[in-house]
Amino acid sequence: MDPVVDDRSATRVGPGALLVAAPGLLDPNFRRTVVYLIEHRERGSLGVVLNRPSEVALHDVLPGWAPLSSRPPSVFVGGPVDGKTALCLAALRTGHRADGTPGLVAVNGPVALVDLDGDPEALAPRVRGLRVFAGYAGWDAGQLAGEVGRGDWFVVPALPDDVLAGQGPNLWSRVLRRQGVPLAPSAGRVCRSSPRTPPARRHRTS
Repeated sequence: MDPVVDDRSATRVGPGALLVAAPGLLDPNFRRTVVYLIEHRERGSLGVVLNRPSEVALHDVLPGWAPLSSRPPSVFVGGPVDGKTALCLAALRTGHRADGTPGLVAVNGPVALVDLDGDPEALAPRVRGLRVFAGYAGWDAGQLAGEVGRGDWFVVPALPDDVLAGQGPNLWSRVLRRQGVPLAPSAGRVCRSSPRTPPARRHRTS
């Protein structure tokens, strides 16, 4: 599958990229969201919303992992698909790699997926923070390319700390502002037009 390129940022769509909702994307599932892409393949793409904390404390559902969580120590809403599925992303400490480490799957650079059935104490020395998400955002083959081409998303590079930031709606403006021109001015733009009509099955259900 040829990589999708956003002409405004020249960032390739792929694991480790951020999808930042354009001001005109008013779908309530994704308005002013920042999505971290975990998987991007010919069959489709998968990511998690980084800036929607829930009111559920991680300690209440996964107490063993709570000490490793970044603040706020909440379960985040990862997207509208399968809210009973938990995904966990961690940022590794300098000098540690996910490859070959039980319980970790490399995503991009120091960011890795964590197997929540594993032993948190075994991973604690390697991890400088983690975030647990309930649900995810998913796209079937070609869907994400169409949305990027329509201008629903800005595609920008992620920083490892973005996964741990937990800044709620402030993360959206922060990520845009650090891009400089032409994306930075979008951080102060408020769109009051009607929401764009999403295509059928915008988000994967399986």
